[in-house]
Amino acid sequence: MKIKYNPKLKEYARQLRNNSTKSEIRLWQKLKRNQMYGYDFHRQKPIDEYIVDFFCNKLQLAIECDGYSHEIIEVWKKDVKKTKRLNQLDVRVLRFSDYQIMNDLENVIRHIEDYILKFEANGFTPPSIEDLD
Repeated sequence: MKIKYNPKLKEYARQLRNNSTKSEIRLWQKLKRNQMYGYDFHRQKPIDEYIVDFFCNKLQLAIECDGYSHEIIEVWKKDVKKTKRLNQLDVRVLRFSDYQIMNDLENVIRHIEDYILKFEANGFTPPSIEDLD
């Protein structure tokens, strides 16, 4: 399925790429250049009306790095709405806190690898949302 995006988000996505957080930079070092089982990830990718921190089209996987602001109820509600919409587009979302990425990157990577293995075992279709828990 071809996922459309709002072209007005393209410039904002570029700005976000140029102003990445420390946790985004750290995770990007593990995702870039097909290092993750040969899958191609992109940073700050517009999808529909949203921008996701990292996205792999073949895996239909979005990865979000959540800073401390995501603990605020209004931001959390927006995250829930964003995740629901992405799931409607058959995009699965993995969320990690900045703390997890900075202090437990090994387990973050294991979680992403687990998604990939489930994806491949599932005949190259995104695993169900329940399988990700």
